[in-house]
Parts: sequence; structure tokens; C-alpha cells
Amino acid sequence: MTKVRDFLGPYRLTRLIRIGSSCQVWEAIEEGSSKRFALKVLRPDHKDDKEELSFLKNEFEIGSKLTHPNIIKIFKFQTDTELPYIVLELFSELNIKQALRQGPESIAYMLEKIIEQSMEAVYFLHTKGYVHCDLKPDNFLVSRDGDVKMIDFTIARKMKTGLAKLFGGKAKIQGTRSYMSPEQILGKNLDQRSDVYSFGCVMFEMVTGKPPFTGDNPNDLLNKHLTASIPSPVVANENVTSEFATMVRSMMAKKPEDRIESMWDALKMLRGVKVFKKPPRIPEKSIFDAFPTGGKVQ
Repeated sequence: MTKVRDFLGPYRLTRLIRIGSSCQVWEAIEEGSSKRFALKVLRPDHKDDKEELSFLKNEFEIGSKLTHPNIIKIFKFQTDTELPYIVLELFSELNIKQALRQGPESIAYMLEKIIEQSMEAVYFLHTKGYVHCDLKPDNFLVSRDGDVKMIDFTIARKMKTGLAKLFGGKAKIQGTRSYMSPEQILGKNLDQRSDVYSFGCVMFEMVTGKPPFTGDNPNDLLNKHLTASIPSPVVANENVTSEFATMVRSMMAKKPEDRIESMWDALKMLRGVKVFKKPPRIPEKSIFDAFPTGGKVQ
């Protein structure tokens, strides 16, 4: 574990929540106010990495503009300390990926609420003119009550319009391979339909416990997004309704023009279908009990 000082600026670091490839996330208490926050801090070995610093700045510049109950609040971006960091709202640290590692049944009983709130967050982001570009189970925090916060705007970008959309050139290819849309893989211009595809992959994983495509190597995985037939979640989970499975597959159409047009349209469709044929049981042992905060909102 990489050590940092007890304090960063006015924040006392109290508990390490997560370590990523370039950042650490800490629970911290603000000196004087005693308020608790989450700090996303560049790791010491990346503090002078200009690209990583630009990612953190991008996350702040986009995230700080977003005020929505299902999007994590971002308050500050600090570079005048030993390690650059952003200050975020402290929320349940359990992400959906962690929950799914315990099996999809761990959150199935409240999945309709989780999906709806996640869609609300993505739709709001789109209304502000941005594409998230990295929708995946890891980037949705969920509480014991099924409340959701979308996180991580590291590679989010503004949607291009007008001439910029027509002549913008090839975009930088970024994202997480298991959830990237075909146009994202090919470096094409992205709009809200790219996120629709990625969230279709997330929905598939939410009900089956695994992403829709896997590969023997990174290129094999990406090629499956481009050419493989779209799987149905019913094959992996017989309790999924055919209507929900059809919706997921429609969101994952290879061509953007063949997909559900927007997250708003997906939301309206979701409200008219059931996810499961039979209501899932609430597990006897909650996955939230294993976490320090118990999955409670701070």
C-alpha cells in the first residue's frame, strides 16, 4: 500500500477506500468543519504525469457542473499540495461491479430501482451535452437502499455538433474494452448513443453477472463488439423477461442508428417492462454488511 501523509491541505485522511492504477480514494475529514468527504488523489508515482493530471482536471471540470441526485458531487480540484486531488461527496463506496462479484442475486431484488436511477444520471449528463465514454458497473455506486450515484468523468467529453461533428477527425480511442461501443472502438465521433450501447452492456451484466462479450485477448474482445451476434441475457438467466432482453439487445445494436435513440427513450421503455418474471428474493445476508459503512449514505 502506498503511504501518503495524514493530511492533504485541510483534509485529514482517515481511511483508504480504494486504490486504482493512477489514483487512490480516501475518506477524509475537513479540519475545522469535521465534515466528511471522499478525496480522489493522484498516487505519488503519478503526481508529475501530465496526462493523469489532465484526466483529474477533466473530471473536475465536467463533474462540478453536474447537479443531480444520482451523480456524485465534485467540489474542489487542488494542485497546490504535495499530491493533486479532487474533493467529492462521500457516498456508499460499494460499486455495482463489487456487488456482482458476489452474484447478480445480491442486488437483483432492487435492480429495477438501480437501473432507473442509473439511467436518470446518464440522461442528465447527456442533456448537458456530454458523453460519459466509460459506463461500466464500476462507475455506479449503490447504497443499501438501492440509491445510485454515477462517478468518474475522467474521459467524458463534449458531444460535437455542426461542422465539428462532420470534420472533427478521428477521436482518441479510450474506454473499457468490455463496454465500448463499436464507434468508440473505431475512433469515430461519439454521441449519446455510444453511452446507450455501453449501458446496454452494463444491464446485461447486472442480470447475468458477466459482461456480454469476453475474448481470448484484448483484440478478440474488441472484435466481438464489432462483429459478434448480440447475446440475449435470457440464455444466462431464465428469470429475465423477454421484453427486458429485447430492450437490452436493442441498446446494443452494432449501428448507432439501429439503437434506442436516447437514454430518455430507454427510460420510458424501462418503465413499461418488468426485468424479472418472478420477483427475486432478498438475500438472507446482505453484501453491504461486509463494508465499513454498511452501505449507508454518508
